[in-house]
Amino acid sequence: MNYDQYRSPLVTRYASPEMVRLWSPLRRAVLWRRLWVALAEAQAELGLPITEEQLDQMRHAVDQVDLEQVARYERRFRHDVMAHVHAFGDQCPAARGIIHLGATSCFVTDNADLLLLREALQLVRNRLVATLAALAQQARRHRALPCLAYTHFQPAQPTTVGKRLCLWAYDLVLDLEELEHRLQSLRFRSAKGTTGTQASFLQLFDGDHQKVLQLERLVAQKMGFESTYAVTGQTYPRKIDAQVLDLLAQIAASCHKAGTDLRLLQHHHELEEPFEKEQIGSSAMAYKRNPMRAERMCSLARLVLSLQSSPAATHATQWLERTLDDSANRRVVLPEAFLAIDAALILYRNIAAGLVVYPQVVAANLNRELPFLATERILMEAVRRGGDRQQLHQRIRQHSQAAAQAIKEQGAPNDLIQRLQNDPAFAQVPWDEVLDADSYIGRAPQQVDEFLDHVIQPILLRHPEAQQLQAEVQV
Repeated sequence: MNYDQYRSPLVTRYASPEMVRLWSPLRRAVLWRRLWVALAEAQAELGLPITEEQLDQMRHAVDQVDLEQVARYERRFRHDVMAHVHAFGDQCPAARGIIHLGATSCFVTDNADLLLLREALQLVRNRLVATLAALAQQARRHRALPCLAYTHFQPAQPTTVGKRLCLWAYDLVLDLEELEHRLQSLRFRSAKGTTGTQASFLQLFDGDHQKVLQLERLVAQKMGFESTYAVTGQTYPRKIDAQVLDLLAQIAASCHKAGTDLRLLQHHHELEEPFEKEQIGSSAMAYKRNPMRAERMCSLARLVLSLQSSPAATHATQWLERTLDDSANRRVVLPEAFLAIDAALILYRNIAAGLVVYPQVVAANLNRELPFLATERILMEAVRRGGDRQQLHQRIRQHSQAAAQAIKEQGAPNDLIQRLQNDPAFAQVPWDEVLDADSYIGRAPQQVDEFLDHVIQPILLRHPEAQQLQAEVQV
């Protein structure tokens, strides 16, 4: 590494080696050469005078990319694609004259980007599935552990730890559904020509429209696509980039939501992200166990959310058949968004797999608020045993306000139950029954089972290889 040059922290600190390699200059250059080979092969199959010797030279040189030589050519020509054409031609001199035949720069740049988008989405899909697998294990383990639920971040009717984890998981399930839709609908640009009219290819095939259509299909199939975009200008529709970034932003939102929830709950000492034996939480406060993974996940997610608007703006400002102001923007936004979401999901899986739950603290926090939450049931039980509903309601209100005032003004423990138990109006209430936390969680445990069995398990069965996908959490 050259330490006197800036390198993106997404590469040096956060993203996986797989995602970094995928967006590397070498990977892109190899894809360009594969596209030139696919074009030449298809042209030869359809009758153009391209020899097997020319094709063999091209095939042999596909992976032998000299990026220093490419850089020298680019300094001369000020054109990246032509620099690669010349460097490729140097390595296969017999084929020099037919490389890039009939093509425009977007033949390699845009088709390669579509290949990269497909691979990157597949890797993100696997990260999502791996995270879901980790969340599912934790949700199953804590399916019936009652905990305090919140609305407006104020105490509300109890839920279970497992049910809360299912809420996080379902966000990712919905993201996965959208991702699979994007993968299924992704098409190829293929051989569309300079402004999308295929005029150059029509000329090469002496006006034979069927051969031009065959060429487009053949090149797409050679690169693993069954269909192409129906019409294009010089580029594939830039709306595709906007759709992909919308998806990544939704995944980022899911990561941020779960990360924020965890940070709040770690403050309450109910849950805790993994903390390594020699990990330091603070340089000054040695006792601290900060939620650094969740914080970093939120930070990276926020970056992706901030990138969402750029591809939409690029699409909106593509004049007529194309303008080149998309190029520099896309070189930055597409890789950075994927690197960031890759890193966020690595962190998410790591957090989910190593999540620490403190049942005693969970119970204590719930029990502190349970007297207030139980008042409606206490009221109904007292009425059922002959009490006057309106009078009982008034007495509960008075006791509740007095207990709350003591808590807030004196820091006293919640003694509402003792106050009610000492009130003769509530003497007949079955206190063990109304104070049983399990009786307040409704169908939460059953909902966990149903969600894991009917939603998560089919996903895991469809993607068994992804469940074991792991990556190191970088500093």
